[in-house]
Order: sequence, then structure tokens, then C-alpha cells
Amino acid sequence: MIDTTPQLTLEVLQQFRVIYGTMRQYFRELEDCCGLPGSHMWVLQEVQRTPEIGITELAGRLGIHQSTCSQLVEKLVARNCLIKKKQSIDLRRVGLCLADEGRKAIAALPGPAEGVLPEALAAIPDVALKTLNINLAELISYLPGKDDAFASTPLAEMVDV
Repeated sequence: MIDTTPQLTLEVLQQFRVIYGTMRQYFRELEDCCGLPGSHMWVLQEVQRTPEIGITELAGRLGIHQSTCSQLVEKLVARNCLIKKKQSIDLRRVGLCLADEGRKAIAALPGPAEGVLPEALAAIPDVALKTLNINLAELISYLPGKDDAFASTPLAEMVDV
């Protein structure tokens, strides 16, 4: 009987390379087109989808910590991409709206601001997604030095573009 484990391990490693390389290439193209990193563009896209969104809800949609979201928003406000203003529904709360530079950046998007991986994950059948979830959890359990904090870091900030 032939041991296929080394070959199978290599094939799976190559699949991860394809995923990582595809993400890097996409986020590089996105930044070239829009002039902003992918994580910034995702913030702008969510604000476009829900004008006057608050920081807490925005952080939840992006799956990131509220302080990380606040930092991204402050950078975008400084670049005249976002405007903070009192919400029309509740004047005690501050909401976010696109500014002119943010609208220009959104108009230049080559595809989804969150990247191609979330789009691909959303497109695969539920049974395949559930199986992938179980298998990736198993893989992660074997990773030495794993850091669960990475789970709340946008992919665009993890791939060095």
C-alpha cells in the first residue's frame, strides 16, 4: 500500500496557496483602482449600503472589534471619505455617511470590497460550507501558536499587498 499522505498534504498546501495568492492579487488590484486598502473600502461599502450606520453596527457587519472599526473610520474621515453626523432618527447618536472622496472610491471598485473569499464562501452550497467549517476547525486545532485574535482582523490587512 502506498502512503499518499505526503502528496495529499502538498495538494492541500497548494490549495491554500491559491486562496492566499488570489486574495493578495485581488486586494492589490482593488487598492490600485480605488487608492485605498480593502479594509477601508469595505467600511465605505457598508456605509453606502446603510447610510447613517453607527460604529457598533458597522463593526458587527465587518466582524471586527469596535476599536479597530473606530480607527478605520477615523482614517477615512481624515481622508474626506466619510462624514460623521447626527442620525436623523436619533439625534443623540452619530452616524456615518459617504463624503465625495468615498463616493469616488466606491465608484472605482473592481468587485466586492470585502474581497473574493467571502463572496466565494457565500456562493458554495450550505453542506459544503458546513463541511469546510468543521474541517478548518480541525486543522486550526493542530496549529501551534494559533492566535484566535486573527479571526477579527480583516483579510485585506492580513495579506501584504
